Amino acid sequence: MQFELELGLDTFGDVTFDEKGQPKPYAEVIRDVVEEAVLADQVGVSGITLGEHHRDDFAISTPETVLAGIATKTQNLRLASGVTVLSSDDPIRVFQRFATLDALSHGRAEIIVGRGSFTESFPLFGYALNHYEVLFEEKLNLLAEVLKEGPVTWEGTHRAPLENQQVYPKSHSGHIRTWVGVGGSPESVVRTARYGFPLMLAIIGGAHERFAPYADLYRRSMDQLGHAPQPIGLHSPGHIADTDEEAIEQMWPHYEASFGRIGRERGWGPMTKEHYLNEVHHGALVVGSPETVTRKIANALVALGASRFDLKYSTGPMNHAILMHSIELYGTKVIPMVREMVAQKTPA
Repeated sequence: MQFELELGLDTFGDVTFDEKGQPKPYAEVIRDVVEEAVLADQVGVSGITLGEHHRDDFAISTPETVLAGIATKTQNLRLASGVTVLSSDDPIRVFQRFATLDALSHGRAEIIVGRGSFTESFPLFGYALNHYEVLFEEKLNLLAEVLKEGPVTWEGTHRAPLENQQVYPKSHSGHIRTWVGVGGSPESVVRTARYGFPLMLAIIGGAHERFAPYADLYRRSMDQLGHAPQPIGLHSPGHIADTDEEAIEQMWPHYEASFGRIGRERGWGPMTKEHYLNEVHHGALVVGSPETVTRKIANALVALGASRFDLKYSTGPMNHAILMHSIELYGTKVIPMVREMVAQKTPA
């Protein structure tokens, strides 16, 4: 089954630097994200995905609030979270917030739920990390019921049961497409298939092609469980400039600042330029000229049989003006070429 090809953008609202090399206030970063989304809408990007974080290096903690602002300034852009950290949230409130966004955007809202790559939300909202697995499993189960938009009867261990409970408001179109973001464990892939949700693969390291077995596992599981086929998407960080050299050199210090910090927090080895260049040339980083980026995205989509790619266009403190140029190149040059290349590579 062929799905519509979707080429979107993704950001966590990374705290950027101004022209003097100083971190911008969170409020200004958020307003910049809205401006970036408006440009994306104008140049033909399919959608924008905003991640939820609760750290000092990211400005977005409530994606749906920023997406609501974007909704009032755009016409066609799909508006998604990426991800909503479901384990430390209330599935009913998640649905209500996105149903409200769906109303404001005339049906353009989407949810991507996941467990997230950080754990700051657990102590912040009073959840114990030793309940990590059960919280996500139960809350995904409840969200699946709420998304049916009918009376909800549900029982679990983390909250009081529900019996024939209606949840309001209903969505604009009667259905909010909801994905599960997966980092690469077979168990998470099979769980996504069990609920019949579309699969979003977060690929931040290693070649895209090595995730093909997960895509195959998902399709087999969906078939065995009797679910109708659903789209597969993938997300990777990257940067586009006029030439390969310019893109590589522009991104490197910001990549080092962001991933170097995360590595130090997690006890990884130092971030080196050699590692960075290996990811650019052989791994998940989608960095280069429009032509280079086009080839990498198209090859990844075909290798995984995926129909959606979201480019995480912001990495670390990269300047807003540089991000705007990257978005412009993505919409005006990369997206048309990817569509043509995928059409040529994919059997009719």
